[in-house]
Amino acid sequence: MSATQLASLARTSDPHAVLRRFLALDAVVTGVNGLAYLAASGPLGRFLGVDSGLLLGLGVFLAVYAAAVGLLAARARPAVLPVRAVIEANLAWAAVSCVALGLWLEPTTAGAVWTVLQALTVAGFALLQYASLRSRQDISE
Repeated sequence: MSATQLASLARTSDPHAVLRRFLALDAVVTGVNGLAYLAASGPLGRFLGVDSGLLLGLGVFLAVYAAAVGLLAARARPAVLPVRAVIEANLAWAAVSCVALGLWLEPTTAGAVWTVLQALTVAGFALLQYASLRSRQDISE
């Protein structure tokens, strides 16, 4: 997604809408990723060089997490504490992905690239959500 596309997502006078849009985008991307891991853990595992059982477990986790983030995004005014939990979970996911890549995963080249890209994407969601939350709080003060 380009900077222009991200800017168009954020273009609104309602700070709650911006936050909800970034939460919803996170939910959709995470959900698609989780469903892909669930539906094709074997082939994806071979392609990425990651155990298919690990991908299956991650798929379940990601699908549930995406549903929870989607429910949060559906609220007219998402509460601060759950939004912070999403931000922190996203940052933790990005960090653990990089640590796993360095310490215990032995992926293919495609798997290594995928791990870094998804970590950057998730960290990007965290930053966008944090900025949106801050903007919302600044306006309401």
